[in-house]
Amino acid sequence: MKPNAIAGEARCPDDPALTSEESQAVGSPAPESEPAAVPVVDPCAPDTWESVADQLPADELLYDLADLFKIFADTTRIKILYALLVDEMCVACIAETVGASQSAVSHQLRVLKQSRLVKFRRQGKQVIYSLADEHVHHILAQGMSHICE
Repeated sequence: MKPNAIAGEARCPDDPALTSEESQAVGSPAPESEPAAVPVVDPCAPDTWESVADQLPADELLYDLADLFKIFADTTRIKILYALLVDEMCVACIAETVGASQSAVSHQLRVLKQSRLVKFRRQGKQVIYSLADEHVHHILAQGMSHICE
């Protein structure tokens, strides 16, 4: 995280958002006789929060996003998604891979299908499951990256 000078915190001298004067002030200590003037911004000022509020997505989209993230709150579903990252599989293979019953895997696959995270195709009498698209891979990769930092 980059430090921020706006709220009176230190800021990195190489920050591209700094003006040349700010960069000089951050890069070298200010003379003792003249303290550097730091602009004070009130983060609770109405113009600040109103501007932010105008940029929020619609409530319906936020509810949908919250529901999507709830899907990732189950370890069995995460295991199934990781198994499908490697290869497409039938329910029996997924169950063996993740160490769950076929019934439990079928139930979780139904939830994942309804959330459009997995898709399926029929191959004779078998149903073969795979990840719906690259977004699922990116969500898992970003989540793993975040917890491993």
